[in-house]
Amino acid sequence: MRQLRYTAAAFRGAKNYNAMLRHLKKPVLTVLRWQLAATAALALLGALIAGEHGAASALAGGLISITAGLASAAVASMGNTKSAGGVVMDALRAEAVKLGLAMLLLWLVLVNYSQAVVGALIASFVVTLLIFAMAFFVREY
Repeated sequence: MRQLRYTAAAFRGAKNYNAMLRHLKKPVLTVLRWQLAATAALALLGALIAGEHGAASALAGGLISITAGLASAAVASMGNTKSAGGVVMDALRAEAVKLGLAMLLLWLVLVNYSQAVVGALIASFVVTLLIFAMAFFVREY
């Protein structure tokens, strides 16, 4: 029972586990700002190294990651579960959406943008994807 007191602190007074998502708003918005800043910086770097196609490729990679992350957050917020197992399943569903959408968007860019600078695209995608994972470390205060 003592452990439950620590692990359920975010849910005190809540009718369901979806109350936790209100606490995620600040971390997601903070990480979104970081991702946008990193995408802009990498697009500038891509422009300096490989010209306009390098910039466009870096921009596309960053936007793919940002879009997939936002879709994942949206799917996670739609869950209306009342159990810890349900929360885990909602999180796995959100990650599956993020992975699937990211792969689809990467494929679409690589197939349709023949002058893509693949290094800039992948580097920007990976950097912004790693930044999204940093939401775990963002504090509410």
